[in-house]
Amino acid sequence: MKHPASALDPAADSGAALLDQLGNALYVGGAIIFGVVMALAIYGVVGKARQVNSQRWILGGGLAFPIVTLTALLMYSLAVGNGLNAIGSANALQLFLECFGIGNASGRGPRDGVLRIHVVGKQWWWEVRYEQPADADPVVLANEIRMPTNRAVELVLSTTDVIHSFWAPSLAGKVDMIPGHVNRLRLQADAPGRFRGQCAEFCGAQHAKMMFDVLALEPAAFQSWMAAQRRPAREPGQARLQVGKQLFMQACAQCHAIRGTAAAGVLGPDLTHIGSRLSLASGTLPNNVGTLAAWIAGSQHIKPGNQMPSFNQLSGAGLRAVAQYMESLQ
Repeated sequence: MKHPASALDPAADSGAALLDQLGNALYVGGAIIFGVVMALAIYGVVGKARQVNSQRWILGGGLAFPIVTLTALLMYSLAVGNGLNAIGSANALQLFLECFGIGNASGRGPRDGVLRIHVVGKQWWWEVRYEQPADADPVVLANEIRMPTNRAVELVLSTTDVIHSFWAPSLAGKVDMIPGHVNRLRLQADAPGRFRGQCAEFCGAQHAKMMFDVLALEPAAFQSWMAAQRRPAREPGQARLQVGKQLFMQACAQCHAIRGTAAAGVLGPDLTHIGSRLSLASGTLPNNVGTLAAWIAGSQHIKPGNQMPSFNQLSGAGLRAVAQYMESLQ
């Protein structure tokens, strides 16, 4: 199921669903308070004049009523906030106690079963690295996060340049990515789906073209995908793909990495399995041979100011060979 980038379409059992419930509670609470105040105001204007106990109204309406209603809404807001911080781990008692400062959700150690993913904001794309055992090959993506259903995922958010803001509105709220600081965000989805995300903090000329996708997969499908991502790139078996690889090494290897080859650049996204990704240029283009060729030849036309130069010096045949080689990296 594909979800639009909308806070009005929260995924079930996600942080966004908790925020949606909080918003509804605040709207209803605010409406009730407004209704009571307006009813009293109207009654005071059109009702029959009579003497009232002013001290009782001041204590009841001016102190007791706002203290009770606002305290109830505050406690519910604190419980939701703690719930967002403890998705997949804390029970109701823990969340209730933490509302009174008893216990500390942020101070708890790593939770069992939590998948931890490092997301780094850059102008203007997202680097995604999965924490792996020391003896395992790395899993590195760009502009795409894949996660299993019914399992908590903790995102470790940082930036290498300016302030960015990570926002997948159907899954969670916004979290700023501030230079020199690391923030964390917990996600969980109970059903497979594709969720659109966006940088929510103006970060430069191409801020609007800094999108990403979050894909929730069934656990078996996620494990299969993860195993494929750990493997290095396969050696091309066809002559045209070998030509494309040679041209890639000449033009692109200084900035991009492809595990299993001599390409080890770090300025641009890791392209080891670029053929398996959904989009290019941080959600700007769908991923296929045609758009790969268009991006290589005209990146500055499609996304002016990004760090990748346009390689319009390549011949048509050479451009197609590079694009086909990249598309084969599944």
